Amino acid sequence: MDSSVPPHPQEPRPRRRDRHGRGMRGPVAPPQVPLSLSRAESFRDLVQDSVERLERRWPQLTDVDFLVLDVPGSLDDTVPLGRALSASKGRPAQIVVYRRPVEIRVKSRDERALLVHEVVVEQVAELLGLSPESVDPRYGQD
Repeated sequence: MDSSVPPHPQEPRPRRRDRHGRGMRGPVAPPQVPLSLSRAESFRDLVQDSVERLERRWPQLTDVDFLVLDVPGSLDDTVPLGRALSASKGRPAQIVVYRRPVEIRVKSRDERALLVHEVVVEQVAELLGLSPESVDPRYGQD
């Protein structure tokens, strides 16, 4: 028996779910819910909140670049939580907050928010040549 229809080539089809049909059907949470943010995005939001709070008091901070990096490039005996870099030719002043060292030192989101704000205040104080208490009067208070 000859068939006039050629057989379909066996191409692997992309699977939408696992082999029992129980895989993920869509995102776990809608984009508006904080659960949908990654840890890095929520950390960036904490840094941005802290910066906005300080910019109201110190308008010259609008010229400073605030960066979030996962880990410092070179490790010495101690791991820094942040770094302040003065402005140089063609580069504005920068304040860097290192996400992983901060996250390792805290247990809850509230503690993380407090530590992030303290790190930002300390780095701003170093950059401006002031004490952290003069940058933010609530520095060091719980």
